Amino acid sequence: MQLAKRALAVQPSATLKTGQRAQELRDAGVDVINLSVGQPDFPTPTAIKDATVAAIRANQVDGYTATAGILPLRQAVADHLAATQHVSVTADQVVVTTGAKLALYALCQVVLNPGDAVLLPAPYWVSYSEQVKLAGGVPIEVAPTASLKVTPAQLEAAVTPATKAIILNSPQNPSGLVYTPDELRAIGEWAVSHDLLIVADEIYGDLIYDGQRPATSMLTLGTAIADHTVLVNGVSKTYAMTGWRIGYAVGPQSIVAALTTVLSHMTGNAAAVSQAAALAALTGDQTPVEQMRAAFQQRLDTIYPLLTALPGFQLAHKPQGAFYLFPDVHEAMRLKGTTTTDDFVAAVLDQAHVAVVTGAAFGLPNHIRLSYATDLDSLKTAMARLQTFMTTD
Repeated sequence: MQLAKRALAVQPSATLKTGQRAQELRDAGVDVINLSVGQPDFPTPTAIKDATVAAIRANQVDGYTATAGILPLRQAVADHLAATQHVSVTADQVVVTTGAKLALYALCQVVLNPGDAVLLPAPYWVSYSEQVKLAGGVPIEVAPTASLKVTPAQLEAAVTPATKAIILNSPQNPSGLVYTPDELRAIGEWAVSHDLLIVADEIYGDLIYDGQRPATSMLTLGTAIADHTVLVNGVSKTYAMTGWRIGYAVGPQSIVAALTTVLSHMTGNAAAVSQAAALAALTGDQTPVEQMRAAFQQRLDTIYPLLTALPGFQLAHKPQGAFYLFPDVHEAMRLKGTTTTDDFVAAVLDQAHVAVVTGAAFGLPNHIRLSYATDLDSLKTAMARLQTFMTTD
């Protein structure tokens, strides 16, 4: 049987591919330190688990829910935005999804027609381009400045009559960069002037370092920008709940209504038990969030100078958010005699037993991504292994 062209055009996730290869080596007895995975290494906070168990025992999560999600959870999302960003939205502007990834995928299905172009400022998360393709759209990479950010001038050079949307991620995966309010406002005003949809992926918004929290949301930058924006977020990163698979989208009611209709034929609803957990996360004690954020800050402060000391590794800036480092390794590749980052990443895994992800998957092939969402001892060991790798013939 011949497969659909849209399926054949999609590339597998580079992060999942690297993680699978690392696990294969571990299964073979190799001591691999996996820095390729984008998930917190902390357990979900106990209070969230306890509240979920209570909901199970009270028979509150045994059946279908509304496709858009239970009303208390949608209201909790609205209340959370009001408390953290001083943004006023209603529960009708919120739709709950099976992970933030599904929110992004379904949004592409809702807003894109075949041939519609979507601007992707590089570096960008690996799934953006493939989700655009699956909707029949055309992903357009926009090269960044030396600071790994884009400006309206660069976006203007890439826009065409076919352009429908821009996907902007801040704090960013893979670089950890955070756009300033002025930078976001300039991009937002530019997008409004072209009547483009702004997809604001703010999944790492609470993971901000050096005393600046939370990150500025696109929804805070005026009515015109907010009216052109769909915010995508979830509980995975902030609350160490990747396995619970709860994300959400917030935006104009017309788009949220269309998302809800499409989701009614895709998933029906996000798992009721996971919605109960997300409700507990958003409405409960936020102390564990700060504890995890502080641990990430400590890891960043420890690993950043060790990484920048590695021969051939260059960083444009110290990350301000998320839990990734995205060094330029073109000089390291030259020192090791490799010609592509794929070869370099493979050599790091096979010889140093450290799993990282090629930057090509994020639109910048001379870079690699390392996650510091693992324990401090493992991070120090990984840096020592990379130092040995880079200084050994």
